[in-house]
Amino acid sequence: MLRILLVATALSLVSCKTDVKEDSASIEQSDNAKSTDNSEKENTPVIDKKDLVVIENGTFKEYYSNKKIVKFEGPQDKNGKRNGKWQYFSESGVELSMTMYRHGERHGHSIVKYPNGNLHYTGEYSNNKQVGVWRTYSIEGDMMNEVDYNKL
Repeated sequence: MLRILLVATALSLVSCKTDVKEDSASIEQSDNAKSTDNSEKENTPVIDKKDLVVIENGTFKEYYSNKKIVKFEGPQDKNGKRNGKWQYFSESGVELSMTMYRHGERHGHSIVKYPNGNLHYTGEYSNNKQVGVWRTYSIEGDMMNEVDYNKL
């Protein structure tokens, strides 16, 4: 009986070593594939971000690389800091977030949405700190959590 147990243990150790060798070989192949992908990325032309940003009449706009869809948009104060309603849009033009700013600090209402358009979370800022009641929602739109930052 003891002999059978020793043989079974030895066989399981040998099979584990084989699995580890196979796993490390597949990891090496994966790493080689990643390095190939990286070299391809290095050869991809990079669009100069200066061409994608427009500041006109105190309003900042950053575009996606297609230069047709706005990525970020909002007013700036005289020092170039965010000041007022700032929005972030998906590449398809759907508003994904809106946050109010005052001279570079988040101050006021903030809404962040999932890519499907449903609310992700919403709340208020005061001088860059969360205040009041913040609500978090599931991707399906069900409220998942509510935190009152005034009570923390």
